[in-house]
Amino acid sequence: MFEKLGKFIVKRSKLVLLSFIITTIIAGAVGSLSFGRLDSGGYSDLNSDSAKAAKYVVDVFGAEEPVVVMVVDSASSTIDDPAVASTAIEIEKKIQNHEGVSKTFSYWSTGGSPTMKSKDGKAGFILVYSDIDAFDWDALSAVGASLQEEFDGKYKNVQIYASGAGVITYAINHKIEKDLILAESIAIPLTFLLLVFVFGALVASATPLFVGVTAILGSFFIIYLLTLFTNVSVFALNLITGLGLGLGIDYALLMVNRFREELHNGHSVEESVVTTVATAGKTVFYSGLTVFVTMASLLFFPLEFLKSFGYAGVAVITFAVIGAVIALPALLAVLGEKVDKGVIRKSAITPKEDGRWAHTARNVMQRPVPVVIACLVVLGIMAAPVTNISFAQVDSRVLPASNPAAIASQIVDTRFDGLIGSPIEVVVPNGVGREGEVTSFLDKVKNVEGIVRVGAIETYKQDIRVQVISSVPSRSTDSMKVIHDIRDLEQPSGTLIGGAAADFTDSQDGIARTLPLALGWIALTVLILIFVFTGSIILPIKAVILNALSLVATLGAITWIFIDGHLKWLVGDFTVTGAVDTGSIILVAVVAFGLSMDYELFLLSRIKEEHDAGRSNIESVATGLQRSARIITAAAGLLAIVFASFMLSGVTSIKMLGFGVAFAILLDATLIRALLVPALMRLFGERNWWAPKAMKRFTLDH
Repeated sequence: MFEKLGKFIVKRSKLVLLSFIITTIIAGAVGSLSFGRLDSGGYSDLNSDSAKAAKYVVDVFGAEEPVVVMVVDSASSTIDDPAVASTAIEIEKKIQNHEGVSKTFSYWSTGGSPTMKSKDGKAGFILVYSDIDAFDWDALSAVGASLQEEFDGKYKNVQIYASGAGVITYAINHKIEKDLILAESIAIPLTFLLLVFVFGALVASATPLFVGVTAILGSFFIIYLLTLFTNVSVFALNLITGLGLGLGIDYALLMVNRFREELHNGHSVEESVVTTVATAGKTVFYSGLTVFVTMASLLFFPLEFLKSFGYAGVAVITFAVIGAVIALPALLAVLGEKVDKGVIRKSAITPKEDGRWAHTARNVMQRPVPVVIACLVVLGIMAAPVTNISFAQVDSRVLPASNPAAIASQIVDTRFDGLIGSPIEVVVPNGVGREGEVTSFLDKVKNVEGIVRVGAIETYKQDIRVQVISSVPSRSTDSMKVIHDIRDLEQPSGTLIGGAAADFTDSQDGIARTLPLALGWIALTVLILIFVFTGSIILPIKAVILNALSLVATLGAITWIFIDGHLKWLVGDFTVTGAVDTGSIILVAVVAFGLSMDYELFLLSRIKEEHDAGRSNIESVATGLQRSARIITAAAGLLAIVFASFMLSGVTSIKMLGFGVAFAILLDATLIRALLVPALMRLFGERNWWAPKAMKRFTLDH
């Protein structure tokens, strides 16, 4: 099939190339329309009880959450001082006239509500509400940003701090956007310089950008189509650019290297293109397929934030494979021997047949048992901290401590009781007439550890609502225990438990429920694909186990740095919260696993090719490693730079994503592929290629 595709491309190379370029330009133009349609939320499970409770509270009881929480700090006087009160009332009137604000409540306008006064009596709240849809986070964050810009800072005799969901959401999103522009402005030029070094020629160095850019533009088109039917996170764009450029590097390196190899062996341009598509093209296709099914696992999760990365990953992989297997060979057919024009480093153009990678493989295979033991010990040491891992969700603490939104949130948390905007909502539809059951349930709720107060029963028509106050942070492991304890109590039928803590709990529980399905999907599909590709039972199992070990080691490193607070000099400063964002960890794991499988197939394809040509197991591994390890190491290094640039971000979750993926890639390309794989293949010997005869008919070689 791939040989036929190669012949088709060679015969119509200019037509294929021109058609692809025109289609990509059109796709990019249409895809650019998606930029204003992307969502900045997506962290909640919209099918959960907490989501139903939130809708009930808003639709039935007309409840609202403040979009902005203003803290008016008098510094030295009490907030009951007439001069301070006069200034606060003046500020509140100005806020009421601000665009997007529907109403306000404050310590001063409510007659001195004690819950709106700081513990030291020197600061008070102004709660700002908006009539914008509660789920339109883009519009709400825009209101928060404008209020922060106008009011945050010194005003007459008081200091104003702007906090709340609208302010924090905008601050995080805006910081990420700025940081990623900086990261990309550094990573892309640096990557191109390294590509010139790796390829050794200017023309060849541009091929990864050709594949990467076309994959990015094509993916924008798919994202635009998806925004017509569902919400897509704005952060999907960052994965598209990072993964698109990275896969462009991976696949172009493999394809161009094989094309050059064929040319330098005396074959014509046409023959070289056909062989490249039939060998490297097939590897890229199956490699891309493994990354595709891995990234598709994100579509199983109930959070739109994670689904969005699934959409982005599936789209960018599809277009990267199309670009590498169809468009790039057409470009190579047009370029021919000009692919080596603009020589910078001659040794990179004609790699050695027998070099240090082959020597490394032979040395490893001379003593496989000690190498395996040593590698497992190193991986075990790296993985050890993972026992301390704890999960949370993004809040203001992911921002730099100097950020105004982070400062304001810290003041709310430390100087107030922290209860504003975070009650647990108990909703009992059709509860009127069942007050006895409700009261009995609430009496039990009072005894749940962490509950400090149960509010009065509110009724509207046939429905009941009660607000329950907890002493623990809403988005923490402790709050999950409180929610679980409440839900485990005997309660009136139809009762819904909502609020921020329940929203966090349902999101975390939704991820936990989906995780076995996602892991099972990844393991099963990857095992099948590698079996079909290699015709072996042993190699797929080994690949999945090694990738799992690499992933656990990566999670251990993330825990040691971002939970225990080490290596800030390397990754940059951040606030140690004792937990990591669950969604970001899932993303790191899936992306790292998928890219590791990418490199696994790169290596196995060359080893299998040598073994099929009649070489012994040892020589197949040595020669296969020599011919692929250079590509794998270069691709891993370049891709690691792309993701490591994310560590320049001041937002902890993005910093963690950058470190996690870069670390996993480098660990996989060195310790796993260069040492463990050849050592284990030496131990298994010819059994590496065993499979029952009845199953052989399902493989590519049949």
